[in-house]
Amino acid sequence: MCRVHPSNPSYQPGPRFDALAARRLRAALGMGPEHVAHGMRASYGLPYVTPDLVIAWERGIAAPSNPELTALAGVLWASPAELLGSPRTLREHRLARGVAPDDVARAVGLDLRSYLRMEDSGDWRGNERQAAALADVLRLSLPDFVAVTGRVERLAELLRSAATTRWQAYVRPVAKIAPLDKGILEEVLQELHEDYQGHMAATLSWGGGSSDSQESGRAFLDAIVDHFWAAVRKRTA
Repeated sequence: MCRVHPSNPSYQPGPRFDALAARRLRAALGMGPEHVAHGMRASYGLPYVTPDLVIAWERGIAAPSNPELTALAGVLWASPAELLGSPRTLREHRLARGVAPDDVARAVGLDLRSYLRMEDSGDWRGNERQAAALADVLRLSLPDFVAVTGRVERLAELLRSAATTRWQAYVRPVAKIAPLDKGILEEVLQELHEDYQGHMAATLSWGGGSSDSQESGRAFLDAIVDHFWAAVRKRTA
């Protein structure tokens, strides 16, 4: 029976692991699971890693912890990002960039304990200057920056209001969350407003009832953040 993780009270599950990528990287190097396990034991001080554990990771039966992920990437001559799915949380972005937590804490001007509390809880509490430093050190895209600082729901609320009422009133509030060129932001919010009104009107013109139009409009609003970023990419690509 393979050991899934060390018996360590501070153990934390790692980010979403790309098992197929790990298998492909190992095969490309001509290594067997036993070679990977030996490298992790000898070079990274993880004596419990066995070939069975490596196979379990590659089959998606288990996932490596954060230290195991770093060690596995090192043995496979890869970056941690190559072994991860698309990162979503603050911890996943940090691991994908291969940055130590104390380096992030120092860059954003936080003590390590405070930063780790935010990372563990997923509740970013830094100020605007610290948020900008975070985006810089982790090279976050704007959508990722909004996500890891916990502002997606607030952005969605503002966008839904912009689409259903006077969009002009929401340019400044949205800009505080997603700092974009004012002209681009105005175009995007106007487009969302017109698209929403189009969904509502089109369903009625096709002979559908008011419940159909409401359902179409509701579906558009449910995905409003995705529509927003798609419209932004169209103008900034």
